[in-house]
Amino acid sequence: MSEPSPSPGDPPGAAPTDRPTTARAGGSRGGRIAKSAVSAVLITLTCILVPLSLLTVWVHDIVLDTDRYVSTVKPLASNPAIEEAAVGRITKAADVHVDGSQVTADLAKWLESQGLPPRVGNAVKALGPQLDSAADQVVSKVATRFVESDRFEKVWTVANRAAHNAVVHALTGKGRGAVGVDGGTVTLDVGEAVDKVKEELVAAGVSPAEKIPEVDKQMVLFQNDKLGQIRGAVRLLDVLGNWLPVLTVVLGAAGVLLAARRRRALVTTALCAAFACLLVAIALVVGRRYYLDHLPAEVQSPAAAAAVFDTLVRFLRVSLRTAMVLGIVVALGAYLSGAGRLPRGVRGRADRTADSAARWGAGHGVHTGGAGRWVEAHRHALTVGALLVIALVFALWNHPTVLTVLLLVLILLAVLAVLALLAAGGRVADGAGGAGGAGGPADRPAPRPDRE
Repeated sequence: MSEPSPSPGDPPGAAPTDRPTTARAGGSRGGRIAKSAVSAVLITLTCILVPLSLLTVWVHDIVLDTDRYVSTVKPLASNPAIEEAAVGRITKAADVHVDGSQVTADLAKWLESQGLPPRVGNAVKALGPQLDSAADQVVSKVATRFVESDRFEKVWTVANRAAHNAVVHALTGKGRGAVGVDGGTVTLDVGEAVDKVKEELVAAGVSPAEKIPEVDKQMVLFQNDKLGQIRGAVRLLDVLGNWLPVLTVVLGAAGVLLAARRRRALVTTALCAAFACLLVAIALVVGRRYYLDHLPAEVQSPAAAAAVFDTLVRFLRVSLRTAMVLGIVVALGAYLSGAGRLPRGVRGRADRTADSAARWGAGHGVHTGGAGRWVEAHRHALTVGALLVIALVFALWNHPTVLTVLLLVLILLAVLAVLALLAAGGRVADGAGGAGGAGGPADRPAPRPDRE
C-alpha cells in the first residue's frame, strides 16, 4: 500500500499531511456549530411560544367553553360594581313615571271642593315633584332588592349561558345569544331582569308599573373598535388549538438536546420563557389601564367594565404567574444539579446530613438493610423516575396554579430526601457512611464537567 504523497507545501523530509483527519475534524466542528445554531433558534421560538400557548389554552378553556365561561362570570352577579350598574340600567329600562303634578292638582281641587281653604290645595300641589321622586325611589329600591337576591344570580347565570354563543359570535363570527355584537360593541340583554322587577313593582302596589312596555334593553359590557382584528386572531388561535402547547414542549426539548451544554441550555430556556411571560403580564396590566382610560360613552359603568375585564382574564393571569414560577423552579433545579462549586457543595452538604441521620438511626437500631443498598445502587435512576412522574402529574393537572407548582416541588423534595436517607442507610450498612470512610460523600471523586 503506497504512502500518501507529501503536500507540495510540506518541507523536505516532513511526514505526509493527514488531510482526511483534518477534514473530519473540520466537519465535526461544522456540525457542532450547525447544531448549536439550530438549538439557539429552537430555544428562542420556545420562549416566544410559551406565553402564546398559554393564550391559546385560555381561549379554548375560558372564552370558547360554555361551562367554564359560565363558572367564570357567575361571581360577577354579586360584584358591587355589576350590581350598581344593573340597578341603574333596570331602573332606567323600567321607566316608571307618575305624573305627580297632575295627581296633586286633582287632589287639591277635590280638597277645595270639600271646603278647605286654597292654601291647603297649594300645599298639596307643591308635593308633585316629591311624588315623582318617591316613585323613582320605589323602583330603585325594588330593583336593588332584586339584584342583591339569589334570583338575580340565577337570571345572570341563565342569561350568560345563553349568551355564550354570542360571545363566540363576537370572537369568531358564529352563534347568537343574549349578548349582542354590533360592530365593536358587546351588550347584554337585561330584558328578563326588567320583567322580574316589573312583577315585583306590581305586587308591591305600584300600579303604574303595569304600563311598563315590553322592553329589549341592552347593557353595554365593553366596546372596542378593533374587535374585527381580534376576531381574526382568535380564529387563528382556535385553529392552533391544543397543539401549540405540545409543539412548544417538543421544540424546547429539541433545542435543549441539540445544545452543546444541555444543562445551561435548560436553565436559559426556563428563565427566558419566564421572562417572556412576565412581559406579557406587564402588557396585560398596561392594556387594562389603556382600555379603562379610553372607555366610550356607551359603557355606563367603568367600574363594571373593569370587573368584567378582570374576571375574564383572571385565569390567563394565573397561568402567566404559574409559568413564571415554574420556569424559575426548573432553572434553579437544573443549576443545582450541575457540576459547579455551589451545586456540588449543596449536594455534598445534603449527603453529609443524610449520612449523619443514617448513623444516628443505626445507633438507635434503625437500619435500611438491603433496601438502602439497592437505593444507593439505583439512586440516579430513581431520581430521574421521580422527576418524570412529577412532570407527568403537572402535565395532566387541570389548570395548574402557582400553588400547584409549589406543592409538586415540596413532594419532589420529600421524595428526594427519602431517597437520600435510604441511600445513606445503605452506605452505613456497607461501612461506608463514616466520616472520611471509603465511598463516603467526602471521598467521592468530583464529577467531571459533563455537558452542562
